[in-house]
This record gives sequence, C-alpha cells and structure tokens, in this order.
Amino acid sequence: METGRGAASSPLSFTPSGRLLAWALILGTVLVANGARDEEPPRPSARQGFSAPERPAPAATATSATPSPAPSVRPLPPSPPVRIRVPAVGVSARVAGLALDETGALEAPPADPPGVVGWYAGGTTPGSAGTAVTAGHVDTTAGPGVFYSLGALDKGDAVEVQREDGRTAVFTVDAVELYAKRHFPDEKVYGSSGRPELRLITCGGDYSEHTGYQGNVVVYASLTEVRRGPDI
Repeated sequence: METGRGAASSPLSFTPSGRLLAWALILGTVLVANGARDEEPPRPSARQGFSAPERPAPAATATSATPSPAPSVRPLPPSPPVRIRVPAVGVSARVAGLALDETGALEAPPADPPGVVGWYAGGTTPGSAGTAVTAGHVDTTAGPGVFYSLGALDKGDAVEVQREDGRTAVFTVDAVELYAKRHFPDEKVYGSSGRPELRLITCGGDYSEHTGYQGNVVVYASLTEVRRGPDI
C-alpha cells in the first residue's frame, strides 16, 4: 500500500462526514496503486442498485433500495465489532478500529496482516442507531484484498457483524453502487437516517497506473436481525 500521496491532495473538513470523505478519496487514489492486478475486480450491475459514477444519485436521495429494518429489530447499544462475515462473497475477517491521523483523515485499513477490515472507531458501532462505516482493500501487492469481491454483492445478501458484547448484528444489502472519486456523495454515504445502517467501502472503477483506482464501491445495508452469542 502506498501512503502519503492521497492524504496531501484530499480535501479535509472538521466535520465527521468531511473527514470520512477524505478517507474515501484516499482509498480511491492510493490504497492499491501497487496492487497485483491480473484481472479486474467485480463491478456492481444494474440489478444490484448500480449508479453510474458520472451521474450519482443526489446526496439528499435515499439509496436505490430504501433501507427498511424489520419492525421488531431495535437499535443495539454501542459495542465494537470484532469480526465481519459476508457469506455471498466468501468474506470472514477480523475488524480493526481506525482513528484519525494528524491531518484529520481516517487511517487506511491495514494491509499487513492481509484480510483485515477497518472500522471507523470514532463513529457508530454496527447495530447501533446511525451509520457504521467499514472499509477494506480491494487488492494488495500480494493479490486480492479482503473486499475484492464487494462489487459482486446483490440486494438481499447478508452481512454479519460479530460484536464484543456477544451479539451478531445481521444486515441486509439494500444497494451496491460505484462512484467516481470526484463525484463521491459523502452525505449520502455517511449521513444518518437514524436507523441502524452499515456501509462497506473499497476501491473500484477504472484503474490508472499513476493514480490507482478512479472510484469507490459502496455497499449500503440495514439491520434486519440480531443474534445472541458468537456464531461466526
């Protein structure tokens, strides 16, 4: 993973959404610029809720499939995530909390050891009311990253997050979208509806040897079930 180049050029803000926006832009420009790219990662399709990167949905609009948590599922009290599982694309990974660096941008997910998903530890915990944000590498110098197949997810797929309190928050995918980094809709991605929601973010779109991936794949998911006990 390269460091430094994206942080210097990313717009920064003193609001949580602005800081996370800078993180998304860093992911899109430098996260995998040196990655092993024998083939292109999957891209979202129209049936997955794809929004063309040149014409993203307005920031004030809901995702392609409006989140609709089951009425019986109430927000959980805060508890950090420890593991995330996405059965449809074979993801089962440890979660590491990420903090802001000295510039105010969120740290990138760790590339070593591979297969670790980053979570913004200064924000919402998965399952609590609000929008929890996670990110992972699409590829690394060693090969495909933990979120390599994120673009292949479909509406209705499950994302399971095991928490420190022993509960597993189960989210259902509402939409999978691809945005060009210059059109990244930070308010849409990071804004809160007040319901328990989850975002999974990685790099995607066209690739340049000089600037890396030109966009970000974003998975929108909402809480639909809570399980007791560590079952993943």
